[in-house]
Formats: sequence, structure tokens, C-alpha cells
Amino acid sequence: MMKPTILSCAVTGSFTTREHNSNLPVTPEEIANDCIAAVKQGAAICHIHVRDPESGRPSMVLEYYREVVKRIRQSDTDMIINLTTGPGGRYVPTEGDPAKAAEATTLAPPEVRTEHVVELKPEICSLDLNTMWFGGGAVINYPASIRVMAERIYSAGVKPELEVFDTGDIRMGRDLMKEGTLKMPLLFQLVMGVNYGMDSTTEALVQARSMLPDGAEWAAFGASRHAFPMLAQAFLLGGHCRIGMEDTVYLEKGVKTPGNAALVEKSVQIIRSLGGQVASVTEAREILGLKKPSS
Repeated sequence: MMKPTILSCAVTGSFTTREHNSNLPVTPEEIANDCIAAVKQGAAICHIHVRDPESGRPSMVLEYYREVVKRIRQSDTDMIINLTTGPGGRYVPTEGDPAKAAEATTLAPPEVRTEHVVELKPEICSLDLNTMWFGGGAVINYPASIRVMAERIYSAGVKPELEVFDTGDIRMGRDLMKEGTLKMPLLFQLVMGVNYGMDSTTEALVQARSMLPDGAEWAAFGASRHAFPMLAQAFLLGGHCRIGMEDTVYLEKGVKTPGNAALVEKSVQIIRSLGGQVASVTEAREILGLKKPSS
């Protein structure tokens, strides 16, 4: 019998803005409400970034994470919370003096990037393995920093979701596993279609899947217009799936989504139309070896 497919919803991310889609959740209340709505439509995991409520810009402020998580945990909707640790890894060179960091640089120590995870103890948090040019800056995730972040994540009782953007990131993950920094069973998120990373193609996804360690669980998603095609492809290749306004603001060509719940609803329909079933929150915990946190 085919195992159920875990569907994650990435509700806001760091790059989508309300100029792209006015329905993007920005405040902690809006983010929490969109997570709850997404789970009610079939998502088991919600991947969460936070924003400055006034400007809408990406934020690392602990209080915003606290409010989102508190609102979710006080609701009557069970879900697996997946907090990002991506912010704090960007270097933007100053024009004419590239050794000097420009104002948009966010590089932060690994302790700062995992502060909210250690305090709030979600069941999952992302752990980026990529170093690449991305979104107007250089994303830098170097092994020494990853080791510190991983140790803090595991010590908090949290499972890292390894976000990989290219095949070299998978090789780094395997090396970190061999040295004992990362612990099996691993969970990979294959990011497809980001500029200078893996293409959103079947061939690229098959190659990435072939490089994963035996016994690892994996999911994949496609950026922008590739979101739904890659969701279907990930399912057909035996992986789990992700959707959300971090990845696309469109429900179909030319039609902006009214929110994350609509994206999840369509994703569930796609998976079921291909003969699959979507995992409940309880089934997702069983597949990933997670224990429901005590209230």
C-alpha cells in the first residue's frame, strides 16, 4: 500500500510581498490564521517565516515568532510547526568595495539564527545547506555555522529539515551525516527552480533524489510557475510535497490565490487525482518519527 503523502504549506517566506499578492499574510495573527486554514484544507506541516507587521519586510524578531506559535498552539487545530532558520545568512557586497557589507547584509551568528527554535521548540525547523547567489545577495551557509546550528537544533529536541538548492548541497549533507553532525533518518527538502540552483525539471529532480542517503525522507517544491507541476512530479517520484505563498502567489495562470488555503486545497486535489492520499497530521508524525508535543 502506498504511504500517504505529507503536504507542507510555506505560508509567507521572505521574498513574496503584498505587491505580488495583496492576500499575503504579514502580521503574526494573519500568519497563524493562514497556517490554521491551510491545515484545515489538508496540510500537515506549516513552514513559517515572520515579517515586520508595519513594513512587511522579513524579520528575525523573536517576539513575532512567539506570537505566531502561541496563537497556533492555543487554537484547536493540530499541526506540525516548521520554523525557518534561513534568515541571517545573506551577504550583500558594497558596490566598489565588495569586502564591505552593504546595509542589506543579514549575516548573523548561528546562535542568533536558532534562538527562536531553542526557545519555542517546534517539531521541525529548516536548516539550509546552500551557498549561492540568491535574491540580490550571496547566501552563505558554511560548515562550521551549520554544525553549531545543528547541535542547537538537536539539543532542543527539534528535527532539522535540510533545504538543498543544488546537488552539491546534498553532498554536504551526506558528509555532515558521515561525521555525525546530522543524524539519520534525515529529512530533505529539494528546492527546484531558484535561479542558479536546480532546474524545475524531471531530470534534475530524479538526479537529486538518486543522491539522497538510503532511508531519508524527502519532499520537493518548485518556485513560481513551476509550483504545481513540481508538486505533481514530486508525488509521482515517491516524495512528499510543498505549496504555499512563499512558493507561488497564483492559483492558476493569471489568477492570484485568495490565500494559502486555496493553494493547499488544489494541491490535495492534484495528489488525489493521481491516486495518492494526503497524510493526516498524526500520519505525518509517524512517517517522520516525531512525537506530538505536550500541551
